[in-house]
This record gives sequence, structure tokens and C-alpha cells, in this order.
Amino acid sequence: MSEVNQQAIADRLGISRATVSRCFTNHAGISPVTRAKVFQVAAEIGYTHMETRAPTTKRPKQRPRFQVLICSDPDEYFHGDYQSPGEQILAGVSEHAQLHGVRTDVNLVPPGVRSLDDPEFSEIEALTKREATGVLLIYPFPQPVIDQLALRFPLVSLVEQLEHTTIDCVDVDHYSGVSSVIDHLVTEGHRRIGFYTRDYPVEASWSFRRYSAFIEKMARLKIEVPPNDIIGMFPHAEAGVPRSIETAAKRTKDGVTAWVCAADHQAYDLVSGLREHGLKVPQDVSVTGFDGIERSGSSPSLTTVEIPFRAIGMTGAERLAARIRNRFAGKQHIYISGKLRPGGTVAPPTP
Repeated sequence: MSEVNQQAIADRLGISRATVSRCFTNHAGISPVTRAKVFQVAAEIGYTHMETRAPTTKRPKQRPRFQVLICSDPDEYFHGDYQSPGEQILAGVSEHAQLHGVRTDVNLVPPGVRSLDDPEFSEIEALTKREATGVLLIYPFPQPVIDQLALRFPLVSLVEQLEHTTIDCVDVDHYSGVSSVIDHLVTEGHRRIGFYTRDYPVEASWSFRRYSAFIEKMARLKIEVPPNDIIGMFPHAEAGVPRSIETAAKRTKDGVTAWVCAADHQAYDLVSGLREHGLKVPQDVSVTGFDGIERSGSSPSLTTVEIPFRAIGMTGAERLAARIRNRFAGKQHIYISGKLRPGGTVAPPTP
């Protein structure tokens, strides 16, 4: 088994060990993007940066220390099929850390972990020793974990936790994004528009937000949405991706001309799955996503909403710094607008 150290990170990324070292010391010459990549690999291989200090009679000034927790399985987070939103968020966090001399630690936490007493948390030094001055959460976390963390640390979530309104949150404006997608589809002539999502190990609050935005926008436009044209939401939550795609194919053949997907990775899966069912995108049906992430390979360019992940990361870090300065101030939810990016998966419906 290879040794877990800075050289291992350097070898993985094809950069020098000196560059890796400078990433952990907020060196001004290192770009936030490079720092984000180093943090990601460190989290993947389990490397924790330990600072060494020369003996001194003076008490060293304590540096702020942000603990970043990412709720994801490693295989899901580092799949490589498309750029991870977490990487872009980390670039924004890194930019703030570099400007303000903040030490940043990053750890992955599996979605199945439900308590801070779990061994997964016991290995995170900044949490067990209460050395973190604040915690940033990336992706939805189970409610018990949020409740326990909120009691111990200043806490900011970089995606809104649906059932937890007492912590600070920085997120994309879901309604404006979904609204722009539907306006684009309606302009192209679509009137039978369905919504597609799927279940996740941890309840995906963003999926609910985008679903509610979809229903609100369609109601404002006075466009009827048949219940069976909603896939992945109660009471039509299909078991597994293949089954949900099969249902989407049947609904398409029944008259749906466009699908609004709650996320880009869902849209990419749906485009591929519909093709296996003999349906072409966008000739037979249009598909849109939400996130603005790039996918490798020959997939068509996706019509989607670009989320300003880097701005969310930096704003979240700024909000955490403010929360640390005033722990008991009123809670804030900050929403940043995304941008519609037309692609090759939308066309006028076939007559």
C-alpha cells in the first residue's frame, strides 16, 4: 500500500511536492483551483496536514481553521465522468482561505453516517479535538449530523438543508434557474413538459427545491402537469435508475415532449437511457439539466443552468467567517442566481 503523504498527492496530480506543501500554507503563488485539487486528493487518500513550528517563547497566534465536510462516497465523488461541483466549490473556499490566512481541512463523509460518534468522524482531528473554528458542509447531510455539528461549531451549509432552517446557508436560486429552463422550452413550442429526478442515500433537498420551482412556474404559466409526468417524486418515486428511465420512455411515447431534470447527471443518464429505448434527443424529446457541469465523451451539449459554484464556495466561506465573529447573530440564507446555457438537447417538438 502506497504511503499517504504530500508526495503521493503530488504524484497523483503531476505537480511538485513543493507545490503541494504551499497549498497547505496558503502560499500566494498557488491558484485556488490547484489548491482545490490538492484538497480533494488529500481527502480521498486520507492525508491530514500537520503543521510544524519552531520552538518559541511567544504564544503563536491561532490561525482560523475551517473544516470542510463533503457528504459523498469516494466512488461517487471521484467518478471522473464529469467535473465534480465540489471541486469548483472548493476553489471558492480556497480563494477565501488564501486571502485571509485560513487553514482548510477537507474530509469526505459517507452518506450512511448518522452520528458524530461514528468512526468516520473520530478520524477527523479538527472535530474530535474541537480545533476547528468553523465547519462548511458540501452536499446534503443527514439531519442528526447537522443537529450535532450545529451545537459544537459555527456552521454554514453550501446547499440548503430542506428541514434545517436554523443554520446559515449559501445556495443557488433554484426558482430562477428552473424558470429560465421552462421559459426556454415554452419558447421552443413545448407544452407537455415532465419533471425527472431520482432518490439518493441522503434526502436531496435541492431536488425538492427544483421540483417545487417546476410546479410553481408551470402553474404561473397555466400549463397543466399530469401527475404521471412527474418521475422520482412521491407518489411516483421509481425504484432505481433503469426503472425510472423506462417510465420516462413510456411517458415520452405517450406525449411528453420535454423533460426537466433536477440535475445534469440525471439528464445525462436520461439521454443515454432514452436512446436505448429507441428515442433520440432532441429529435423525439428534449431534455434539460441543472448544474452546468461538463461531461467527457461524445454526449450532446446539455441545455442546463450553470451554477456559480465557485462564488457559492467563496460566499459560504465569507459567511462562516462572519458567523465565527458573531456566533449568535440571526441566521442567513443567501441565494445566488445561475445562468441558462442553451445546448444541443432542446429543439422544437415534432409535429
